[in-house]
This record gives sequence, C-alpha cells and structure tokens, in this order.
Amino acid sequence: MGLFRSRNKKREKDLMKDPFYEDGMFLIVYVKCDNCGEVFRSHIRKTSELYPTYSGRTAYILRKELIGSKCPNRINVYAEFSGTYKTLNFDISGGHFITKEEYEKHEKEVGK
Repeated sequence: MGLFRSRNKKREKDLMKDPFYEDGMFLIVYVKCDNCGEVFRSHIRKTSELYPTYSGRTAYILRKELIGSKCPNRINVYAEFSGTYKTLNFDISGGHFITKEEYEKHEKEVGK
C-alpha cells in the first residue's frame, strides 16, 4: 500500500540533472536573473534553435541569451543534448534555473 502511495506522489524536478521541460516540439526552461530577480520562461524550438553537431555523443547544442526588461544583465544558457533530446550537459551564467512551480508562484504573486 505504501508503495503505490509514493508512486502517485509528484516528484520535484531535479534542476541539477536537467533544467529543461519537454513540451512537444519545444523545450521549456525557467530562469531567474541573479542581478534583479526577474523570472523568465523561455520556449526553445527543437527544430530551429538547437544546432546539430556531427561528432561524439552530443547531437544538438543550444546557445541562448536572455535579456530582461528590468536590467541589462545578460543570462547565457548553454546545453548539449542527445539525439532524443536528453540533456547531457548544461551551464548558465548571469542567472540560475528555477522550477516551473517556482515560476508559477512568482507570476501569481506579481499578478495580484
């Protein structure tokens, strides 16, 4: 009985392993600026924003730059993906990854 209960419990996403959420033809990433605290939701098109590589186990590379409306700080996201869009390696500078739940909570608070 306890086994089934733990299966149904929603797990929190481990951003240290994979900060990207898959949604059909998109990868979605949630980011918070280290300078001003502004939060971002960025949709990444698998067909046009991921660049193919032709060596090693890395099939696609992402280089994304985010600039908010509150400050001129640049947030740079770099990631490597397999052919099935599994995250192999990633890095961020100027900000940090947040979960979808943290983003939604922030948006509710700001929307009040």
